[in-house]
Amino acid sequence: MTEILLNILGVVFVWVTIEYCLRHQTAESLDDASLIPFADDPEVAKRVELATGKTVKAVAPEVQKPGWGNLDI
Repeated sequence: MTEILLNILGVVFVWVTIEYCLRHQTAESLDDASLIPFADDPEVAKRVELATGKTVKAVAPEVQKPGWGNLDI
């Protein structure tokens, strides 16, 4: 019986913790956060935009600086 009570308390604790962490988030901010993994690849960002209809705020990939390429050691 104690085990069941502890399991229920554990689930309630996790649920309350998640609710507390997400209390200031809006649906728009959570939606923007879900698109972040696609922001660094413009080609993939375009495909995601076409598939979902949501705008991905893509950034251009960082250009490699001269002299910072592959080094043979």
